[in-house]
Amino acid sequence: MRKNIVLCGVGGQGTVLASKLIAAASIIEGYPVMSAETIGMAQRGGSVFSNLRIGEGVHSPMIAEHTADLIIGFEPGEAVRMLHFLKPGGTVVTNKKTVVPTSASLTGFVYEADEMLKYLESHCGNLVVVDGDAVTEKLGSSKVLNTVLLGAAYRSGVLGLSEESIKKAMSNHIKEKLLPLNLEAFSYEG
Repeated sequence: MRKNIVLCGVGGQGTVLASKLIAAASIIEGYPVMSAETIGMAQRGGSVFSNLRIGEGVHSPMIAEHTADLIIGFEPGEAVRMLHFLKPGGTVVTNKKTVVPTSASLTGFVYEADEMLKYLESHCGNLVVVDGDAVTEKLGSSKVLNTVLLGAAYRSGVLGLSEESIKKAMSNHIKEKLLPLNLEAFSYEG
């Protein structure tokens, strides 16, 4: 298996943890992994993205344009921003809800999810849209958005990792008291 995956969102959404879970599951399955995160000023609200390269013959963690098999967008505007990495026929799994950047709020710029989703739909091979707010509300915690999106990416078939490996990675990297809720979030198909 060889995969290039971009995860993108804003600070506080759990993007880096989701990246670490995919990397850990890949290692459990015996695949070499290289990763790099760009978190900059992302403690809350700034852009965050991770590059994951999985498989033999990977010599750099950075993904070239038009080579990503999968983009996992925690925010649709960030998925649009990273779309130039997606290969033709690639898959985008994205959250439906936008997080309006401070710059847009201050300037009055219109930043709407529908426009971002329409753009994604017309510019990518396969699009999976997740209503993260609805799912996390049903589960009782907005902090499981990352495992909700990870589950959607798994079910898309593009990850190429087993459910068992992903769940083992989760049990190794998520605090024991938070694990049951995260496992439920990963498996949620509502």
